[in-house]
Amino acid sequence: MSGPAFHAAVEMRHLRLISAIGELGSMTAAARALNLTQPALSHQLRELESRLRSPLFVRTGRRMVLTPAGEQLAQIARGVLAQVDTFEQQVRDGDFASARGVVRIATECYTAYHWLPAVLRAFRERWPNVDLRVGAEYTDAPLSALREGKLDLAIIYSRVADRRIRLEPLFDDELVVVTAPHHRFATREYVTLSALRDEQFFIYTTLDRNSTVSRDVLEPAGVPMSNITRIQLTEAIIELVAAGLGIAVLAKWAVAPAVKAGAVQALRLGKNGFSRTWFAAARSADVTPAYRLDLIELLRRHLAAGPNAAMSHLRVANRNA
Repeated sequence: MSGPAFHAAVEMRHLRLISAIGELGSMTAAARALNLTQPALSHQLRELESRLRSPLFVRTGRRMVLTPAGEQLAQIARGVLAQVDTFEQQVRDGDFASARGVVRIATECYTAYHWLPAVLRAFRERWPNVDLRVGAEYTDAPLSALREGKLDLAIIYSRVADRRIRLEPLFDDELVVVTAPHHRFATREYVTLSALRDEQFFIYTTLDRNSTVSRDVLEPAGVPMSNITRIQLTEAIIELVAAGLGIAVLAKWAVAPAVKAGAVQALRLGKNGFSRTWFAAARSADVTPAYRLDLIELLRRHLAAGPNAAMSHLRVANRNA
């Protein structure tokens, strides 16, 4: 259940109001500058002072003078309005569409390259002069490549305690136990960690031996290294699992097509399931250009409903192209 809606006391119209009155010194001149009637401007000012529970002006003769609270808000207003006016001018001048730069990006999972194109297509339409380079060769160790300056952005699910790296949350997904349809787990509602100990596992090949599956699933379950085989591709893991040669722990969205086809089945990991968070990782020291911020926001927006939804949008777009 969501909490109560938040309503800001100060709105953009209020910033323009206090800036105009503070600069011009009278309600009449400010109303004229803002293309409002004086009664309308007076109403807005009373509304703002009521919301803030503080007077913002005092009348001295014919002049409106800022109170200390009003002066502080006027300073804020001047800064914010200057930034907004600059942004609007840049948009009108086409500065964003003509912005040039490079974004080198990779993910921590090869399967993620199935949904990434949907986001990159939308980004290219918004920033046609920014060169997008997908560094698939860094998939095994994207954080190392990021630290070394070989990538600008890494899409990862491994949390990192490193001040050099800044993480932006993107979306949550669920890890599930993947088995052949005839496996002994087939009739269970969920699989406990303790039940995994004696199983043969297929997991992703990665240079990071401290991955989410290794650290949070296999190690707590006590699965010995001799029971683990590392495979590079999700498709290959699913084929081996379908053949009954072992099991896997994979993202629910990644195995959804195979589950729908009846090749494998997905079972909840633990009674309450097991979720993880994906992040956009960048170097903390980097000055982040507007187009890179926009790419992170596009990733968040496209993946809000999950990677499968993003892939569906891409298929529709390809059919309509």
